[in-house]
Amino acid sequence: MTKKFVFYLNLFCFFTFFKVLAADEGMPQLNPEFWISQIFWLTLIFGSLYLLLSKLILPKISNNLEIRKSKIAENIEAAEMQREKSEQKLKDYEKIINNAKNEAKIIFNQAREKILIDINNKKDSLEKEIDEEIKKVEEEITNLKNKSSEKINKIAIEASSDLIKQVIGADVNNSNISAIVEDISKKNEGKGYVN
Repeated sequence: MTKKFVFYLNLFCFFTFFKVLAADEGMPQLNPEFWISQIFWLTLIFGSLYLLLSKLILPKISNNLEIRKSKIAENIEAAEMQREKSEQKLKDYEKIINNAKNEAKIIFNQAREKILIDINNKKDSLEKEIDEEIKKVEEEITNLKNKSSEKINKIAIEASSDLIKQVIGADVNNSNISAIVEDISKKNEGKGYVN
């Protein structure tokens, strides 16, 4: 009640003050005989403005604000869901990459082991082939050694008999020459000479 009283008291003081000022009849707005019409039009205009703002414009503005607020909330929620999906996809991607790396390491190690086994098998088979070839060559050399001494003795006997025939001019018995050549070759074998 005191607020209403203070309001009406202020209103009364206001009208009284303006009545004193309007006594000079300077401004028509301050002339008390126009006050009622001014109050009427003031109430009508501000009342219509109030009704227009409160019933048409402000509800549309508040509705737009609510729509924007809900749209922003939906966008934030959608963005949060997208962020969670992208984080999950990133985790899945990293998991796939790690699995692929591990599989690549396993495949590489298996291939490496297989290659090493193949290399060792080929090395062993090559060494066996080389050993067999060396044995064959050694056997051939031994056979050649054995056969060469006989051939050398035979060639020496023929060459000696031809030489004696040319020097003396007569045929010599080959058995005597072969005995001498064999005796010399046995002496050379004891000294380590190769025939």
